[in-house]
Amino acid sequence: MKAVTWHGVGDIRFSDLPDPKIQEPTDAIVKITTSAICGTDLHMVRGTMPGLRPGVVLGHEAVGEVVEVGPGVRNLSAGDRVIVPSTIACGYCSYCRAGYFAQCDNANPGGKRAGTAFFGGPEAAGGFDGLQAEYARVPYANVGLVPIPAEVTDAQAIMLSDIWPTAWFGARLADVRPGETVAVFGAGPVGQLAVLSAYLQGAGRVIAVDGLEDRLAMARGQHAEVVNFNAEDPVQTIVDMTGGIGVDKVIDAVGVDAERPAEGPATEQTDEQAQQYDSEVHQVAPETDPAWAPGDAPSLAARWAVQAVAKAGALGVIGVYPQTVTTWPFGEAMMKNLTIRSGNCHHRRYIPELLRLVTNGTVDPARLLTEHEPMTDVLQAYRQFQDRDPGWLKVALTT
Repeated sequence: MKAVTWHGVGDIRFSDLPDPKIQEPTDAIVKITTSAICGTDLHMVRGTMPGLRPGVVLGHEAVGEVVEVGPGVRNLSAGDRVIVPSTIACGYCSYCRAGYFAQCDNANPGGKRAGTAFFGGPEAAGGFDGLQAEYARVPYANVGLVPIPAEVTDAQAIMLSDIWPTAWFGARLADVRPGETVAVFGAGPVGQLAVLSAYLQGAGRVIAVDGLEDRLAMARGQHAEVVNFNAEDPVQTIVDMTGGIGVDKVIDAVGVDAERPAEGPATEQTDEQAQQYDSEVHQVAPETDPAWAPGDAPSLAARWAVQAVAKAGALGVIGVYPQTVTTWPFGEAMMKNLTIRSGNCHHRRYIPELLRLVTNGTVDPARLLTEHEPMTDVLQAYRQFQDRDPGWLKVALTT
């Protein structure tokens, strides 16, 4: 089969690999019909998420068709269309039964305390081959795979493999309540769906913060109030917009690859802290490739989030901060009595609920899918997604 493989920082290839095989009774083999490129994939390529095995297949978002099941998969048959959740979970341990699928006791070969297992990630996440391929082996398929109703398209379903459940989870972490004012930092694909999720969970106002006008225009199309950090100081602007108080809740959809403003009043502070940010980058990504540069201010989104939220407010952090991150504005958060909740999404918990919203016509997440590229053009698609070319918000890969 053809697959996208990682061979080092800045080195990804379109490779020929053996087709995957059933290894455990609860495995399934899925023919991937649509995959996608996620910002988390860029962490691997940029070096801000270390520890990958050379040759591992990238990607953790896919929909496809079951072609083979192990004897322990009693609920699926060849030919079923399915969503593949990004995180892997057994479904029967105490964590899975409580809905904490991302902290499954059994999925990660590293043991019960190893943390989240997911496709196409580092060895610490299980080292599982990913989903940017023609075929994939799915462990615990009897629990993980979610059947797709006939009226739901691949373009809609691919948004439920990772990014919409993650965005929904971010609003849950922030504990968004009816009438509240919510700021979403980052208007990339997860940020756009965080705007949607905040409104669906009852937010009265949503403020979207980013530095790219095309992404802010899309957020405005969802009726978010937009703030461009390259044109104004985002914290001061948010404070002014909220009568000097700050927002009730913040969703951080940026994480470690945050970027400093290129111009505008916000540069005054970031220029003063340039040495600190340079040190953070070196700590987070000691090995880099100039063509795949990581964000140049790893803690900036966190700092702005803490400063923009009101006293006794709450933050939901879904932007990726890997284990290498040790700088976070905890002291300032403590002095404001903030509640901070973060983590990897429990995809299997939220996908059925969101799938019903798509099936009944309440939401069409495919409208945020801006690019459809054949798998054969994946390396160029990675480049344009990495460079944030205008209009390149979310990229689907078709086999």
